[in-house]
Amino acid sequence: MGDSDERRIFRTFQYYKFCAYGFLKNLRFFDAFIILILREVGFSYFQIGTLYSIREISKNLFEIPSGIVADSYGRKNAMIFSFSSYLISFLIFYFSTSYLLFASAMLLFGMGEAFRSGTHKAMILSYLERNHLLHLKTQFYGRTRSWSQMGSALSSLLAIGIILWGKQYRLLFLISALPYFLDLVNLISYPKYLNHAVEKSELKHTQGSFFHRLTDVLKSYFRQFAKLEYWRQFFSAASYGGFFKALKDYFQPMLKALALQLPIFLFLTQKERTSILVGLTYFLLYILTSLSARNAFRLEKRFKRLSQAIDAAYLAGIGITLLAGVTLSFGWPFLAALFFVGLYLVRNMRRPLIVSYLSETLPSNIMASGLSTMSQMETLIVVLLSPVIGYLVDWLGLGWGIAIVSLLFLALFPLAKLHRKS
Repeated sequence: MGDSDERRIFRTFQYYKFCAYGFLKNLRFFDAFIILILREVGFSYFQIGTLYSIREISKNLFEIPSGIVADSYGRKNAMIFSFSSYLISFLIFYFSTSYLLFASAMLLFGMGEAFRSGTHKAMILSYLERNHLLHLKTQFYGRTRSWSQMGSALSSLLAIGIILWGKQYRLLFLISALPYFLDLVNLISYPKYLNHAVEKSELKHTQGSFFHRLTDVLKSYFRQFAKLEYWRQFFSAASYGGFFKALKDYFQPMLKALALQLPIFLFLTQKERTSILVGLTYFLLYILTSLSARNAFRLEKRFKRLSQAIDAAYLAGIGITLLAGVTLSFGWPFLAALFFVGLYLVRNMRRPLIVSYLSETLPSNIMASGLSTMSQMETLIVVLLSPVIGYLVDWLGLGWGIAIVSLLFLALFPLAKLHRKS
């Protein structure tokens, strides 16, 4: 395939559908304010950590079964179920006021995450394989992910207007249901061949039995993942991903503290000032992460091996976050915020690289299951880490809590290191 054919693949209707999926999925208007919302309700950081754990436990419980169901029964069907769970959780978040109701919404949200994570990536890789374009997987996935970050950027700006208009954070959950409904329609329109992971000719012996198909995929799954080298790859992906997910929302109280120090918008209420600074900061942040995801392949080219680029990104991301925690502890919130931006940028450069790396080592017929296993390990790390971070922040303060956790993950690097000198 020549350069002109490669350029054309980025102009196909399905490519735009993939981009639309990520764009609409990331119009979660509440994302940039979730900890501020939970703090406003009256939860401690430890309670917030437990809510995060409940969400991740739900995701963890359904992760491997969801991948197997997606591979054997239908990826589109799994995605449709996922977005239905999201929509119900948004409604509960909007109307709930108690810890138990928030916990139930987190359960549904985690279920939606389980049936989505890994599945859509596997659909993209199946599309590339069908069109003989696997050599473009880093660029293709990076471009579609950049649209996801553009959606996050726009949602941050729109969230400011929603809060200033509605005078409440809670409305962000309700309005987020609209783009998710549109994305549900988008997913339904995907071509039928993306629904299944295995060809019909390979399923004749199952006689159309879902149970037999599930058993067949399960056997293949455990046969492939009995190899120890897969687990190092999964831990490399999951450790940084879990670190990022457990820490990323602590950027919000950091920005709130900064907003109260800056002598701007003094004619507005504290909530309105915070909303403007948080929304604008996340808008710029997601513009930057969109560019970093789009240019992930350039980082790959700077190293002889893909594994070296992934390892370097791990060390850079954790090291920058450590600096953010230390500078915040010494009373420099502006500098800490700048360092914390690096956590987001490295995450969005590293993610396409690790997906590309796994696609080179995992068999295509269990790709969805493999990526779901990676996500399961990631969510397990978040389950264990979130209450710990919350406790440390309640006890020692935000800066030292971030710094201590960063030191822990630097110590874990030998377990996550992919590149081995020959």
